[in-house]
Amino acid sequence: MAKITVKDTEITIISFEEKDYISLTDMVRNIENGLALIEKWLRNKNTIEFIGIWEEMYNPHFNSPEFEGIKNSAGLNRFILSVKQWIEKTNSIGIIAKAGRYGGTYAHKDIAFEFASWVSPQFKLYLLKEFQRLKEDEQKALGWTAKRELSKINYHIHASAIKHNLIPAELTPQQIAVIYASEADVLNMALFGKTAKEWREANPDLKGNIRDYATINELICLSNMENSNAVFINEGLAQSNRLIKLNRIAIQQMSVLQEVENRKLLKS
Repeated sequence: MAKITVKDTEITIISFEEKDYISLTDMVRNIENGLALIEKWLRNKNTIEFIGIWEEMYNPHFNSPEFEGIKNSAGLNRFILSVKQWIEKTNSIGIIAKAGRYGGTYAHKDIAFEFASWVSPQFKLYLLKEFQRLKEDEQKALGWTAKRELSKINYHIHASAIKHNLIPAELTPQQIAVIYASEADVLNMALFGKTAKEWREANPDLKGNIRDYATINELICLSNMENSNAVFINEGLAQSNRLIKLNRIAIQQMSVLQEVENRKLLKS
C-alpha cells in the first residue's frame, strides 16, 4: 500500500493481483456529496462501455451477457447501478470494493484515471504526475535494494578469500573478527576514504553502517571491489598494496558511473 497527495487530497494506492489500484473514494473525499459521484459516474453509458471493454480485454471471467444487459439499460430514467451491483453482476476486477481501515471503492489505474478525468481534467493531470513520481521512487528503491543484495552476495566471495588466505587455524574468534573488520575497512577506505569506526564517530545520530547510506553507484563499485580484493588476496598481495589498487579502481569506476548517470540526465 502507498499514499500520494494530489491537490491536498491523500489518495491510497493498493496492490491487487500485482496491479496498482487507486482509491476512487479518496479522490472524492473532500468533495461535497463526493461518494454519490462514483455511482453517478458508473451509471454513465460511456463509462459502462469503457469499463466493459477493459474487462473483456483483461478479465477472462467477466460476465459479458450480464454486461450487455446493463449497457442496454444505461441511460434510461429508471436505470440504477451501484458499485456493489456492478461487481456482483459482472464479476468485475477493474473495480473492487474493500472493507476495513483502508476500505472503499478502488479501480485499476487505467479506470481510475478515466474517473479522475470525469471529476476534473486538472485533477487527473496532478494525479498522473504524483503517480508517476511514486513509480519512479519505487524503481529507485528497487534498484538500490538489488544493488545492496548484490553487494551481500559478493561479500561471501570476499569472505571466502579472507578465510582461506588470511586466517590461520589457531586464531580465536575475536582475532578472526578483527581480520574480517580490517579487510572490510580496506574497501571502506578505498571507496569512502574512512573506516567504519570513523564514519560512526562522524555520524552518531544515524543508525546502521556506512554502506547503508551508500548511493547505487557506490554499491555497484563496492560490489566490484569485493571481487577484485578477493582476487588480490588469493594472489598474496599485501594489504597496503591492495588498498592502493582498490582506491584506483574506485576512482576509475565511480568516474565512469557518474559519466553514465550524467548522460542519462541530459537525455531526460
